[in-house]
Amino acid sequence: MLQNSEKQTRPYDVFVIGGGVNGCGIARDAAGRGLYVGLTEMNDIGSATSSASTKLFHGGLRYLEYFDFKLVRESLSERDNLLLAMPHISWPMRFVFPLDTELRFEEKTPASRILKLLFPWMNGRRPIWIMRGALKFYDRLGGAHLLPKSKLVDLREDEAGENLKVKFSKALEFSDCWIDDSRLVVLNARDAYERGANIQTRTKFTFAKPMGSLWEITLKDLKTGKLIKRKTKALVNATGPWVNKILENSIAENLSNTMRLVKGSHIVTKALFSHKKAYFFQNSDSRVIFAIPYENDFTLIGTTEVDHPEPENKPECSIEEAQYLISFASKFFKHPLTTKDILWSYSGVRPLFDKNEKSANAVTRDYTIKLENNSGKPPLLNVFGGKITTYRKLSENAVNKLTPFFPKSGPSWTKGAPLPGGDFLVKDFDNMVKNLSENYSFLDDFWAKRLVRAYGTLAWDILGTSKHKKHLGIDFGKTLTEVEVRWLAKHEFTTNTEDLIWRRSKLGLRLSQKEVHQLDTFFEALYEED
Repeated sequence: MLQNSEKQTRPYDVFVIGGGVNGCGIARDAAGRGLYVGLTEMNDIGSATSSASTKLFHGGLRYLEYFDFKLVRESLSERDNLLLAMPHISWPMRFVFPLDTELRFEEKTPASRILKLLFPWMNGRRPIWIMRGALKFYDRLGGAHLLPKSKLVDLREDEAGENLKVKFSKALEFSDCWIDDSRLVVLNARDAYERGANIQTRTKFTFAKPMGSLWEITLKDLKTGKLIKRKTKALVNATGPWVNKILENSIAENLSNTMRLVKGSHIVTKALFSHKKAYFFQNSDSRVIFAIPYENDFTLIGTTEVDHPEPENKPECSIEEAQYLISFASKFFKHPLTTKDILWSYSGVRPLFDKNEKSANAVTRDYTIKLENNSGKPPLLNVFGGKITTYRKLSENAVNKLTPFFPKSGPSWTKGAPLPGGDFLVKDFDNMVKNLSENYSFLDDFWAKRLVRAYGTLAWDILGTSKHKKHLGIDFGKTLTEVEVRWLAKHEFTTNTEDLIWRRSKLGLRLSQKEVHQLDTFFEALYEED
């Protein structure tokens, strides 16, 4: 084990800029191969794009229309790998796709062009036989899956039809997975830290310059204003929407690639249905949105796709986007929605590797990894694009590109390796909740499920030897206690209320203003203790 003084002076093997899912995934993978890794994030772990997704591990059914079979195949394969590695924060979900005679292919996709040529009389419609065939192909494309196959359902008899308009009598049902995206990121960061990585949040990367075989990097501690200089053998730019800005302004490399920034907004309402299935809705404009059961008592609806000008512009759900989602969903649900039904909204910016597509919908969600090692400069690896489902594979491929510079590094290892707390089987979740409730009799069902969903087997570590609720310290409300808050501050890089109630959890949907204020006061006191 290196002493602290040695760690401060020894160059990193790999230094990662960006604490999103790709950056944290790369740091975890590299640290697990025995490399000395550093990572910096200017805000909280996963505070930007990676916590603002639609919360799904999925193959991307609609990408079949673009014949992007490689992306769909890899995504489906990864979907199953990830479900096995994180059964606490990810779980199977069935999606219901209501069928309508008005369904159309998007006009300019490769699939629509071929079908228009072969079947001109269909006028771009999606007949059931084509949709069933596409889903059967989707079922098989990724190989052996853990999840049930697709099927045709009668909405007049199925529970999923109860909340839909009468005109929808049939639907196709298929499988994909839910993922708690924020917790995915922080668990990758935590695992990287436990394997020796130095994770620095609220620390901004400001500049890098080559010095012989090393990069000299300059960081700024945003809490103290202090500048920190370190050296690294390889530099990874995994900053998502900021990737080109970092290249141009902080590394002084003219390697920018065409990136398209696309804002995706989501709204959350009270629960619109009581079953656990999600809906996959297609509009007359060929756009698709999801309506997903969310945090037990809510429904998540999204997403939009709107071009976003600059990464520095904070993404927010506009009035127009909110109305679009409300109008879109109201075409399917029996009871129309209004903007008054919106309890919360959020937006994220997806950095897409653009090939000059006219439509944001058509820009690939695949990723590109570029390694620069020109003119004797130390290696610089840049990550462009990507989607949350393929983050592990992207991370593995990124580190594979760097391993020639580190001949003593270990082999790839993350496939099948559980994230912290994920060392149990998917089918054992209910038993985990039952066992936790039996071990800690003061937990109600909601509380026990919340803890297992967030922490898996680590829930026992948090509660420790507690025999009564009073042993957990301050009660902040809605099952959040001092023991959990302190654990999050110590083990999950949690420094304030926003980190906790919107990224480590979604308790912000439940806590009152008074309870949030109490939590703010506690964090202020916690800083004073340090």
